[in-house]
Amino acid sequence: MAATVEGPELEAAAAAGDASGDSDAGSRALPFLGGNRLSLDLYPGGCQQLLHLCVQQPLQLLQVEFLRLSTHEDPQLLEATLAQLPQSLSCLRSLVLKGGQRRDTLGACLRGALTNLPAGLSGLAHLAHLDLSFNSLETLPACVLQMRGLGALLLSHNCLSELPEALGALPALTFLTVTHNRLQTLPPALGALSTLQRLDLSQNLLDTLPPEIGGLGSLLELNLASNRLQSLPASLAGLRSLRLLVLHSNLLASVPADLARLPLLTRLDLRDNQLRDLPPELLDAPFVRLQGNPLGEASPDAPSSPVAALIPEMPRLFLTSDLDSFPVTPRGCSVTLACGIRLQFPAGATATPITIRYRLLLPEPGLVPLGPHDALLSHVLELQPHGVAFQQDVGLWLLFTPPRARRCREVVVRTRNDNSWGDLETYLEEEAPQRLWAHCQVPHFSWFLVVSRPVSNACLVPPEGTLLCSSGHPGVKVIFPPGATEEPRRVSMQVVRMAGRELQALLGEPEAAVSPLLCLSQSGPPSFLRPVTVQLPLPSGITGLSLDRSRLHLLYWAPPAATWDDITAQVVLELTHLYARFQVTHFSWYWLWYTTKNCVGGLARKAWERLRLHRVNLIALQRRRDPEQVLLQCLPRNKVDATLRRLLERYRGPEPSDTVEMFEGEEFFAAFERGIDVDADRPDCVEGRICFVFYSHLKNVKEVYVTTTLDREAQAVRGQVSFYRGAVPVQVPEEAEAARQRKGADALWMATLPIKLPRLRGSEGPRRGAGLSLAPLNLGDAETGFLTQSNLLSVAGRLGLDWPAVALHLGVSYREVQRIRHEFRDDLDEQIRHMLFSWAERQAGQPGAVGLLVQALEQSDRQDVAEEVRAVLELGRRKYQDGIRRTGLVPKDPALPGSSAPQPPEPAQA
Repeated sequence: MAATVEGPELEAAAAAGDASGDSDAGSRALPFLGGNRLSLDLYPGGCQQLLHLCVQQPLQLLQVEFLRLSTHEDPQLLEATLAQLPQSLSCLRSLVLKGGQRRDTLGACLRGALTNLPAGLSGLAHLAHLDLSFNSLETLPACVLQMRGLGALLLSHNCLSELPEALGALPALTFLTVTHNRLQTLPPALGALSTLQRLDLSQNLLDTLPPEIGGLGSLLELNLASNRLQSLPASLAGLRSLRLLVLHSNLLASVPADLARLPLLTRLDLRDNQLRDLPPELLDAPFVRLQGNPLGEASPDAPSSPVAALIPEMPRLFLTSDLDSFPVTPRGCSVTLACGIRLQFPAGATATPITIRYRLLLPEPGLVPLGPHDALLSHVLELQPHGVAFQQDVGLWLLFTPPRARRCREVVVRTRNDNSWGDLETYLEEEAPQRLWAHCQVPHFSWFLVVSRPVSNACLVPPEGTLLCSSGHPGVKVIFPPGATEEPRRVSMQVVRMAGRELQALLGEPEAAVSPLLCLSQSGPPSFLRPVTVQLPLPSGITGLSLDRSRLHLLYWAPPAATWDDITAQVVLELTHLYARFQVTHFSWYWLWYTTKNCVGGLARKAWERLRLHRVNLIALQRRRDPEQVLLQCLPRNKVDATLRRLLERYRGPEPSDTVEMFEGEEFFAAFERGIDVDADRPDCVEGRICFVFYSHLKNVKEVYVTTTLDREAQAVRGQVSFYRGAVPVQVPEEAEAARQRKGADALWMATLPIKLPRLRGSEGPRRGAGLSLAPLNLGDAETGFLTQSNLLSVAGRLGLDWPAVALHLGVSYREVQRIRHEFRDDLDEQIRHMLFSWAERQAGQPGAVGLLVQALEQSDRQDVAEEVRAVLELGRRKYQDGIRRTGLVPKDPALPGSSAPQPPEPAQA
């Protein structure tokens, strides 16, 4: 496929024309015209620029062989411009007429306005490459069918419902892609394309293929993924040159057995179909991918197959919340965990039966590795046993809510391998409009989480050198000369943008501007043997022809340094019309600034922090039915109003705090003050303080129960809850000392909100079974967690008027509920205690009783109590494990992974 040259190569020719005093006004100072390439797709008014050039007819225009033009233009102007091409650009070899440069609010590419092409374009006799992607074509323009020299035709992301028969008459066509259209059938004449080598028809509506497709004798790659194919013609076995055949995500129930005899086939992708039986030749072939097929399952309306009888049925497991392990045999299985996570173990993934254990962990700084611009989208999944290699990769699907900002960002599954974290190749599958699956293949088990990160581009640099470009920012490039490395090494780049308005507000300078922020990292030795050239776009609104060089600063940052350093005087900045180029031998972070300020390093640190900060509000609400139940939450500012509208039906409390700023993964804690304390032993409670970690895309919410040592019968207790940054200190300050710390310049205090416990009337008295005499009772077991009599009394004290719903979900009969109501009609607390303890006595010694209680609480919309029960169970399990470790009964568990993410390499040296 032909590619255009952008950046300095293109601009140098224009600048050279300027310097030589070229009198041709039509080509002077035009950065998009250079040599034989004309790029107008990234400039506003590209059609008008081209029409102007056609009128001027500069000598360079006659030499143009490659043209890029955006179709986000007025349709009439676009048609008039294209009509000029045969006369003005008669030597054209490559024509790119693409939409997609503009995006909607969700970051999806928008289609261009192109619906047809002028008939005169058939006169482009030398045209070999035509790209019409991301447009609004409903039929293929007639002029395309007359381009006899066309070798590559790109029609992706249009509205085509069919292809014309005459397409088969293009004698030189070697590459054809028609992905993301509405094709329902294919013309039989498609089989006449004897020179075609690559054909991509994925993401269409095809349900059948014509037998003539077997006539594509030169075809190397065929992609038919994500269609509606139910069967394949036997003629596919005639594609003797085929190396790659992609058929995943269709409705195939069978495939021709002769596909196994294709001599050059190296990959056959049959994932996610309806294959119930498969020829033995394909079942044993190492190049066949079969995940997501119901192999061995009998079709309800089909006779039994001898081959299917040989394939054991794959079990399907659906785990309830009280199970944390499951068996896997060599037959494989499909598993859905109670938390919604899915796993697919293909047949033969393990040679012997094995027991898999899992835990869903709350994210903590010591467990979650995040880069400076990453965002966590899920909890942490731990799968055990760690490090056991499977014979075939296991499919893993993690459910998450997609982030609102998707432009120039991507979602990946991150996992721990040996002593380092890495990102897996990840595919996204939509479950619902606001729920997505992150799907990946894993060779062994460890810890897994879903992360949103800036788009990462990577490549393997050979000793011969190469070029690495950013897919989200075409002007960002890194050029590796021959001899830069002796051994191949892997390099990667990430690019982050900063809004100009934020920078100008921070500096108080309307003309200040910055380039995109560039992060470069590598494997292997820290230095390159020869300098590597880095290209960055000039700050927005600045051009190389008019800038004041004294205001241009090149900054770099090398972790773990606290500040950015200005290295402008240490490098040679080569400026063109739109770009700056410089050379380095080490990789780090780079940023171009254009400002009148002198000490830029400190300002850059503040601006970089601003890029990573989230504006949030803190809320503290009390349940209307039970004021001792307090909900604490940290919310992004744009979600506060909607969340409060939903919560205020059941809760009440003060207005949210003033807006504060927090980093992704930042620790903070809530401290109850002025006579109010936490009324529970919780894993997240340290010295009476509730610990939090802020993650912008997760629910930073906790519900706690509070108590007081003050006399509530005399008067109401007016306390408060304060929020502080950081982990709970070793020496927790007293309330007076904490109040003084709030006033310091570096105070960690963020907000204080009032909490009021109303006065108790005499008839209410102390609750939760004061004076009760109940038989000792433990529900559950020590290893998986148990609830004591005290724990059950605490649960009973929280249920209130919701107890009948909980009772019915526990399996208590409606008649029994009515009997309890009548027998204790004057004492609500006694109703609840009698129901709960009589049920618990019946469950004594029964497995799964605690899980049943948690499930009943969730089904009764008492998620708050369910979370408290889970916290008690987790705390009990930890104490149990610590106890048996101290006695030496079991070896110590492997330590949880560290928090330190891979650091970028050493800073660049000019």
